[in-house]
Amino acid sequence: MVTVLGVALGGAAGGVLRYALSGFVSRRIGETFPWGTLAVNVTGCFAIGALAPFLAEGSLARAIALTGVLGGYTTVSSFSFQTLALMREAQWRAAALNCALSVLLALGAALAGIATSTAFSRP
Repeated sequence: MVTVLGVALGGAAGGVLRYALSGFVSRRIGETFPWGTLAVNVTGCFAIGALAPFLAEGSLARAIALTGVLGGYTTVSSFSFQTLALMREAQWRAAALNCALSVLLALGAALAGIATSTAFSRP
């Protein structure tokens, strides 16, 4: 029960963080392209790559941080919806760019997070 409550609270915190960062980026850059969602997903991928090596499998901390906070923070559903909206508006290049950037930057960010955590965990 403690784990479920921790994941729920972490998810709520992650959702609030997603709302704040996505809105901040959108206000600064604009909403003609889903930069806010891209920023959230890339930073979330970096964070999961950086944190996962330090959190034991099956631990409460891992459940809260990775499943709760980062699960609530990153958002494939928004990415999918926004990409489909671009497609409905026949903005094919922007839709393809969003797909390519989201996948490539997210994978790169996760790899960078792993590399960063590995570098800091070496004696």
